[in-house]
Amino acid sequence: MNKIYSVNGPVVKVKDTKDFSMLEMVYVGEKKLIGEVIGITGEFTTIQVYEVTTGLKVGEPVFNTGSPMSATLGPGIISNIFDGIERPLKEIEKICGAFINEGSNVPAIDTEKIYDVTMEVTVGTELTGGSVYASCPETPVIRHYCMLSPFLSGKVIWIAENGKYRVNDTVCKIEDNKGKVHELTLCQKWPIRQPRPVAERLMISRPLITGQRIIDTILPIAKGGTAAIPGGFGTGKTMTQHQLAKWCDADIIVYIGCGERGNEMTQVLEEFSELIDPKTNRPLTDRTVLIANTSNMPVAAREASIYTGITLAEYYRDMGYHIAIMADSTSRWAEALREISGRLEEMPAEEGFPAYLPSRLSEFYERAGYMKTLCGKEGSVTIIGAVSPQGSDFSEPVTQNTKRFVRCFWALDKSLAYARHYPAINWTTSYSEYIDDLSEFYDREAGPDFLQLRQEISNILIEENQLMEIVKLIGADVLPDEQKLVIDLARVIRVGFLQQNAYHKDDTYVPLQKQKLMMEVILTLYNEAKKGLSQGVSMEQITSTGLMEKIIKIKYDIPNDKLEMFDDYKKEIKSVFDKLESNEEERSAV
Repeated sequence: MNKIYSVNGPVVKVKDTKDFSMLEMVYVGEKKLIGEVIGITGEFTTIQVYEVTTGLKVGEPVFNTGSPMSATLGPGIISNIFDGIERPLKEIEKICGAFINEGSNVPAIDTEKIYDVTMEVTVGTELTGGSVYASCPETPVIRHYCMLSPFLSGKVIWIAENGKYRVNDTVCKIEDNKGKVHELTLCQKWPIRQPRPVAERLMISRPLITGQRIIDTILPIAKGGTAAIPGGFGTGKTMTQHQLAKWCDADIIVYIGCGERGNEMTQVLEEFSELIDPKTNRPLTDRTVLIANTSNMPVAAREASIYTGITLAEYYRDMGYHIAIMADSTSRWAEALREISGRLEEMPAEEGFPAYLPSRLSEFYERAGYMKTLCGKEGSVTIIGAVSPQGSDFSEPVTQNTKRFVRCFWALDKSLAYARHYPAINWTTSYSEYIDDLSEFYDREAGPDFLQLRQEISNILIEENQLMEIVKLIGADVLPDEQKLVIDLARVIRVGFLQQNAYHKDDTYVPLQKQKLMMEVILTLYNEAKKGLSQGVSMEQITSTGLMEKIIKIKYDIPNDKLEMFDDYKKEIKSVFDKLESNEEERSAV
C-alpha cells in the first residue's frame, strides 16, 4: 500500500514506490482527495492535490487510477457550472450545501438524464477517429455530435435504434482491424493537458464580431485568435469580458473564473440567465459553460481549471462550432503556479514565478486556432485572457510573457476607467495584429472603404495624442485652428465612437454597418470643417454650430434598425458648412 510520506500544502509526497506514472490521476488519503502526479524521482513521487489538504495525515493511503487527469465529454456540459476539476457545482450543492466537502466525487454530467438520440451511421460504415456516429439536442440551440475517439477506428457492426438514451448507454459497436469490439456511448474522456488532434490548422480570415466599436473597428480579434486584456484593479477587465461573452458571434462561450471573487461569478450567472441571446431569442446560458474556481477554493485547482476549460472548448470545436473562451484571470492561474513551485522548492525566476511560466502560457494560448476538424467541419477556439498586473504595472512577468503569445493586446487604462470611459481600452498602447488577415472580410462585408475610414480615425487619435503633449506645456490657445480642430474632432471620436454604454439598448451592441456609418459621419464633419477653415471660417464659428455635440449623441439618437437616418446627418453637415462658407465669402467681398 502506497502511503503519504509528507504533506506541504497542496503538495503531497509518497516514498519508495513505482506504482505511479506522470500526470496520472490519484486519490489521496482516506477521504480520497483528487490529485495528479507532477513529479517522479528514484525516491519520491510528488502529487499535486486539487482539494483542501487540511487534516491529511502522514501514513494515509494513496490510490492510483491508471489514467491521466481527464475531462468527461458528452451532452450535459452546456448550461452547466463546474469547479476547476469539472465537478458539477449544482449537483454538489444538493449533496453538500454551499461548500464543497473534501472528496466529493460526483459525475461531471448527469448520468440519468435522457436524450433524444439520432444515429448518424449504418451497419457496415467505416469510422475513423473523430467521425460522428450519433447526435442529440443538448440545449434548444446546440446540437451535440458524439464523435469517435481520435485513437479509434473500425467498422460499425451494431447500432441502436433512434430513441431515448442516457449518456452511459451503448448506442453503437465497432470492430477494429484487430477484431476487437468497442462499445460506444454518448460520452468519452480526454486528458486535459493534451490538445485534441485536428485534420488541419486553417488560415485566420474571419473576425469575431463583438458589437464593441473599439474592438471591431480599431482593434479587431479573429475567430481562432488570441487576445489579452491587462488592467489594474477597477479598470473593467471582468466587465469587458462580460460584454464580449454576451454579444460576440461565437456559437458557444466557455467562461473560466480562475481565482476571481465569488461575487463576480454570481454576477455572470445572474446576468447570463436573464439576458436573451439576440440570435436565438433564448437565455444566454443555453450556449454557455461556466467554470467557477473562485478565490476561496483550493489554489491548486486554479491550475487545472484553465486546462479543463480549453479541453471542453476543443471538444465542441471538433463538432464544428466556434468557441470563445473568457479566462478571468490568467494572473491568478500564474499565482497558483508560483505557489506550487515554491512548495516544490524550485529555483524561482522573476518575481518568484517559476522559470517555466512562459512555456505554460504558450501551451495554453497555442491551443487556440481556426481548424478543419477530423469529421471534416470547420471550427475555432478564440482565447481572450484577462491579466491582473499589480498596480497596473505592465512590465511584470505575466503581462510581458502573455504579450509574447497573443496577437491582440487590449490595454486597459486606469485614468480612462476613473473618467467613466468604458471600455477603458487605451487606443494608443493597445494593438491588433489581425488587420491584414481580416482585410478581405472587411472589404467584402463592410465595404471596400471600411479600412480606409478606420485608418483616418486612427490617424486623428494619434495626432491628438502628439498635440496633447504640446498642450500640456503651452496650453491649447496658441495652437492654430487646424490643430484645434484635430483636438475637438478627437474628442468626438473618443466620446461619441470609442466610448460605449452597456446599459443602453442601442449602444450595448452595435452592428458593423452602423460602426462604418458612424465613422463616415464623423469624417464628413472633419473634412467639411477642414475645408471651412481653408475658406476663412473660424474655429469658434464651427464650434458654435453645435454639430460636434450632436454627432457625439448619434450613437443614442439613431436606432440600430434605422441606419438610413445617417444620410440626414451628412446632408445637415454639408448644408451648415455651405452656409458658413457663403457667409464668409460675402463678408470677404464687403
